[in-house]
Amino acid sequence: MIPFVRDFDFEYGRCDQVSPLIRRVMANNPGPFTFTGTATFIVGHGQVAVIDPGPALSDHFDALKRALEGERVTHVLITHTHADHAPLGRPLAEATGAELLAMRGAGAGAASVHTLDEPDLGAFEPDRWIEDGEKVSGPGWKLKAVATPGHASNHVAFALEEENALFSGDHVMGWSTTVVAPPDGDMRAYIDSLKRVMAEGYGTLWPTHGPPVRNVGPFLQACLDHRLMRERQLLDALAHGPAGIEAMVPKLYAETDPKLWPAAGLSMRAHLIKLMEEGRVFCREGLYEIA
Repeated sequence: MIPFVRDFDFEYGRCDQVSPLIRRVMANNPGPFTFTGTATFIVGHGQVAVIDPGPALSDHFDALKRALEGERVTHVLITHTHADHAPLGRPLAEATGAELLAMRGAGAGAASVHTLDEPDLGAFEPDRWIEDGEKVSGPGWKLKAVATPGHASNHVAFALEEENALFSGDHVMGWSTTVVAPPDGDMRAYIDSLKRVMAEGYGTLWPTHGPPVRNVGPFLQACLDHRLMRERQLLDALAHGPAGIEAMVPKLYAETDPKLWPAAGLSMRAHLIKLMEEGRVFCREGLYEIA
């Protein structure tokens, strides 16, 4: 079982100092896939970076401007271009003179086919595409881009070297597993990215939704174990004969709120695509079978 973390103190629009170098401002956009809402992070003091400025909400934009009053924003960083993370990027960059940075992905600039409540923005153009391993810095802080495709092909996390912390976006969240929705979402890439983050030995994860993850190693191992368990469940189900996603979701996700079954079906499809790429499963007329 994944040791989910769901309790934390916050207030919409309030700027909280959550570590020596990190402040957090919560957007009022709660939902089944955003939990309590989008957390925008401010890194540093005086000259700062802003990570995931959030959805197009005027009250959140006003709260960010209040939190940043008297400071210089040098960089606005986007973990990925879903609509709960990136829309305020350009307005904030223009208001502050900051450089807007995001990572190019296989699907960057093309709207996602899944809707849920976090569609891709489509044609998103930063000032510059950041590269994996690239660093940006300011007085007393340095952030490194860590490519983490899977949830989205253009997903990037940002490592804060001074605190051995990772702003994990939607790649790893403390309150829930992450939806991996094809075609832009890729389960093989997600698992590879998860292993990469595990190998780095971070002390804290700061997801864009929900509270931080402090017990990082065991938490990430549980996330990986959960994904591999879902694969085993699929293979066990298909061992009884061909089946479609709609028939398997209620059985494999019986413990999940039925309102979340569409999202579960997307992640199941991602698992099945991975298994097909590995030659372990094939699909014929909408039904999946053991190869």
